[in-house]
Amino acid sequence: MQEVEERRGRMQRLEVESPDFEERFEALLRLEAETDATIGARVAEIVQRVRSEGDRALLAYTARFDGVKAESVRELRLRREDLAAAWRSLPTRAQEALQVAVERVRRYHERQVEKGWWMEESDGTRLGLKVTPLERVGLYVPGGRAAYPSSVVMNAVPARVAGVRELVMVTPTPNGERNRWVLAAAYLTGVDEVFLVGGAQAVAALAFGTESVPRVDKIVGPGNAYVAEAKRQLYGRVGIDMVAGPSEVVVLTDGSANAKWVAADLLAQAEHDELAQAIVVSTDRGFLDRVEEAIAEALPSEPRRSIIEVSLAKRGALIYASDRPTAVGVVNRIAPEHLELAVADPERWEPEIHHAGAIFMGHWSVEALGDYCAGPNHVLPTMGSARFSSPLGVWDFVKRTSLIQVSRAGAARLGAVAAELAEGEGLWAHARSARLRVEAAEREKR
Repeated sequence: MQEVEERRGRMQRLEVESPDFEERFEALLRLEAETDATIGARVAEIVQRVRSEGDRALLAYTARFDGVKAESVRELRLRREDLAAAWRSLPTRAQEALQVAVERVRRYHERQVEKGWWMEESDGTRLGLKVTPLERVGLYVPGGRAAYPSSVVMNAVPARVAGVRELVMVTPTPNGERNRWVLAAAYLTGVDEVFLVGGAQAVAALAFGTESVPRVDKIVGPGNAYVAEAKRQLYGRVGIDMVAGPSEVVVLTDGSANAKWVAADLLAQAEHDELAQAIVVSTDRGFLDRVEEAIAEALPSEPRRSIIEVSLAKRGALIYASDRPTAVGVVNRIAPEHLELAVADPERWEPEIHHAGAIFMGHWSVEALGDYCAGPNHVLPTMGSARFSSPLGVWDFVKRTSLIQVSRAGAARLGAVAAELAEGEGLWAHARSARLRVEAAEREKR
């Protein structure tokens, strides 16, 4: 920690060919446990109490953690007319910005819609897939000062495009502070009702249902360590989008980028929180010097300077790689949430990127646009999970059901195959069940 304080605001420098690179690189990607070791136990206690006490526990925790006292959960419930009032309270320019963002996100996600299908075999057997929207989804949105209407847009729009019947949002209001941007975004995106509750208790209420809060099929949306832990503990009883870690950006560059632009992108990432990660991988060593100078020049005027300084010192890095294959290899090992290809010919580099949540191609494709209004979802895999995970999308709000309609001829043919395999596994009742259809089909043929 002393080393971080001494380097406050300055990013560490790494070179791939240095003898100590592997050790330092692994340490850079390793996210040490910063949270209280008792969070899991505390969340388990909250979850169990909400499960057994319902509204009473929800009200008690809301008074304790948010400083909001209410006689009933009905006092903490907002309907469409309440959300409409928040929408009307926004200035015209704010309304227009939200509308543009919602429309762009909707258009992009409409291309993700998956339809069911059938295939028919020569003997009349039909096999297919049925795609069904989830019935009710819960949306968690951080509240108070750390409130993000963009989270509402990115989670609610694909759910609506998928055909989800009902959207229930929960958002805390510390000391009664309501964020009209968040509520206005909820109105614009078609959220049905909002409960002004948050934390692990809100996640538990959505998972189990209470006297007032309806039980949902899936919970999506970001939150603090308690929210993430509650989602992790309740997965299986309810679906979740992911357990996300701190936000990340990697800028991969050949040195052709504007150093001040790249510095600004790093500062934007680092201002999220002290665990956010901002990394540059460059094939031009001199460019890393220019970025370092640009950060030093811009940092003093940043309103969230104290957060940025810790983030850059603790988890930021400027990495030199001698050639393109080496640089790309480093990026694929990181598997970042956001990747900016700040290169002269991004179309040449992009096919070699195998692991990234979102790829921003070219000098004009700044990551901040993806956060708000580019169109693709900003809910992305973090902490290397882009190796096996995808961005949030319409596919997260539907379920797929296999359809099997076997003809008489198909039963005769497939029944013999299934029976043989079942006997090989020692499952004799399975084999008998399949052979009954074979025998019946053969009798009918006679």
